[in-house]
Amino acid sequence: MDMRRFDLELLHTLATVAEARSLSAAAVRLSRSQSAVSEQIRKLEESCGLTLFLRGKNGTTLTPVGERLLGHARGILSLSDAAYLDMQGISLAGELRLAITDYFEPAGLATILKRLHDQYPALRLHVSVRKSVQIEQESGSGEFDIGLSMRIVGQPMIDSARRDSSYKCIPIRRERLAWVAAPSFALREPEPLPLIALPDTCSLQRYMLAKLRDSSVTHFVAHSTSGVGGLQSALSAGLGVACLNASAVPANVTTFRGRKELPIMPDVEFNLLVPQVFKTAFAAEAAELLAEQFRQGASQNSACNVR
Repeated sequence: MDMRRFDLELLHTLATVAEARSLSAAAVRLSRSQSAVSEQIRKLEESCGLTLFLRGKNGTTLTPVGERLLGHARGILSLSDAAYLDMQGISLAGELRLAITDYFEPAGLATILKRLHDQYPALRLHVSVRKSVQIEQESGSGEFDIGLSMRIVGQPMIDSARRDSSYKCIPIRRERLAWVAAPSFALREPEPLPLIALPDTCSLQRYMLAKLRDSSVTHFVAHSTSGVGGLQSALSAGLGVACLNASAVPANVTTFRGRKELPIMPDVEFNLLVPQVFKTAFAAEAAELLAEQFRQGASQNSACNVR
């Protein structure tokens, strides 16, 4: 059997388009024209003999077979990077303080950290979980070296972060927001919508409540918790409805399809924040390697039950 081999450049383009969810946004990230990116995707689809993307008004989305190839592509690209670094004698070593929002793959973070440890055993990571607003406010303050924060697409960063351009922002990926609940949860009309929510110090929770008010959806906070882990437990127990990003949705929770018309929510995006004061060869190397690991996620398929 004549086996065809994948072009790494085409796989990189596939991963970038999947993360950006549009050809135009991917073209900016790749420093190429949109037509060049489109041609690379065409070549990859021709090589596979399959349709990998669907193009529509809402952007570019992967087909099921495209999702499968994306998982393989991330693994291949990660191995390629590791091989190059090994041949160059580059081994990430030293201490790194990392601040992460707890919305980012709560169930998969341990897997990502283990993979980092296995690939870079000389890297000593000190991880703290913080709210995105804290990460943006404290970036460059010396509290941590690199931060991973979440932002609602279309919403500006907090004022102090927007005024301060002293850090580099590396895009990781976008995820969908969805209204979710346990399959056993049933809303009894015309009762108000019972919400599971975080404190109002969370920007996503403030945005969610504002959207419900603007849509005239009657609601009340049935259960509040201090972190995403507690929110996931309350969801699994069937205590109400919550708004979560795809990678934070527990396996036993699904999209809420009650009779109430809930507002459509935008995407969120995760970004790696690297302060300019942390401008060393080690920092640049660590940031790029961390970005690739976080883009790869906890599993090659990054499967979730939000549809």
